[in-house]
Amino acid sequence: MSRGLVWFRADLRLGDNPAWAAATSDHEEVVALFVVDPVLWEGSGSHRRDQLAAHLGALDRSLQRRGGRLRVRRGDPARVIPAEAEGAARVYWNGDATPYSLRRDAAVLNALGFRGEEHPGRYVHPPGSVLTGEGAPFRVFTPFFRAWQSRPWDPWPEPGTAAVAADPGEGVPAGGRPLVEPGEEAAAQRLEDFLERVDGYSEERDRPDRAGTSRLSADLKFGTIGPRTVALRVDGPGEGRRAFIRQLAWREFYAHLLAAFPETRRRAMRPEYEGVAWRRDDDAFAAWAEGRTGYPFVDAAMRQLRAEGWVHNRPRMVAASFLVKDLLIDWRRGERHFLRWLVDGDVAQNVGNWQWVAGTGADAAPYFRVFNPVTQGLRFDPDGAYVRRWVPELAGLPAPAIHAPWEAPPAVLDAAGVVLGTTYPPPLVDHAEARAAALEAYEAAKRPRPA
Repeated sequence: MSRGLVWFRADLRLGDNPAWAAATSDHEEVVALFVVDPVLWEGSGSHRRDQLAAHLGALDRSLQRRGGRLRVRRGDPARVIPAEAEGAARVYWNGDATPYSLRRDAAVLNALGFRGEEHPGRYVHPPGSVLTGEGAPFRVFTPFFRAWQSRPWDPWPEPGTAAVAADPGEGVPAGGRPLVEPGEEAAAQRLEDFLERVDGYSEERDRPDRAGTSRLSADLKFGTIGPRTVALRVDGPGEGRRAFIRQLAWREFYAHLLAAFPETRRRAMRPEYEGVAWRRDDDAFAAWAEGRTGYPFVDAAMRQLRAEGWVHNRPRMVAASFLVKDLLIDWRRGERHFLRWLVDGDVAQNVGNWQWVAGTGADAAPYFRVFNPVTQGLRFDPDGAYVRRWVPELAGLPAPAIHAPWEAPPAVLDAAGVVLGTTYPPPLVDHAEARAAALEAYEAAKRPRPA
């Protein structure tokens, strides 16, 4: 009997999965394998580990309905995959864009004696396939988006009817309660729910007090839904649909960037900003991380991060900007913190977005763009509902005072039971002064060094 092996990674679905489709059409029997890689498992925060365990359980149940099981092994994939591939004619997987995954996959391929077959199931277009006319990677999003939209989709194989091996191996790892309902079917339902409101996406997506976003970021990270499935279902007339497709393209832009410039995982893409004189202030970093900066919109974001493993994009950007521009703390510390806590923590997206906020990356916001946490809160949470949910000690304050409680009259604070410095901290920094200091630090980094 012809046997193939599918190595599942960030593609925990059977539908719209080219590696799975190729294997099930090429062979009579397929082994469905997931390797718990200690490097990735131990490097993830508890939110992401719990979610992964739940998704693996859901995938195992899907395979049981086909008469098989998900085989789980633990260890270094470069050792585990070749051992599990004994008797298999070929090993199939969907590629990724991170420096670690590229090194890992090369080691696995070498150990297999090149019996491996990589597919592009994580992205609409695989990294490296959308290039300028000169054959170079794009560094600016808008021309990338045009090329990304106009490039025809590569054909993906149709799934076959192969039997699925029934050995569960070591079994799905135990996990706590997931923050998102796991599995492919739940992801598909989230997409259907979003399609009911997608036409208002362009107007609603910046409002953290409303359900205006798709909440599909974690599904795309774990691959419980395919990016082509999302693109096909969302595609259509209307500004909301166009705006969402553009966000999908931003996801791919960052993956293409990281694949082309792996050093940006830890270094500024714009080298002139590698010399910014960042502050090493552990107390300020802890205040930011724990949601006690004294700026309610920032604190709400950081508390939501810890509680839900997810943060709405608008307060996510404002909180990141506060760390980098108000506290002048290295963006890499914030990037690592977010990656630890986020359920949708994806290296390419996380690095790309942090470099965008810091002004150090490709097509980034200019360094002099500094989000004002008060005006951002007033604009995108005008009634204060988002802040009230995540900073309940301020819930009694009316808008607009809830976004700047230090400016509220004593009588308003008394009526709400707010005592600055006791029930809620005063501002960690003065925003105007901090902004001026950040601009000076960036400008200093750009000046020529003396010979």
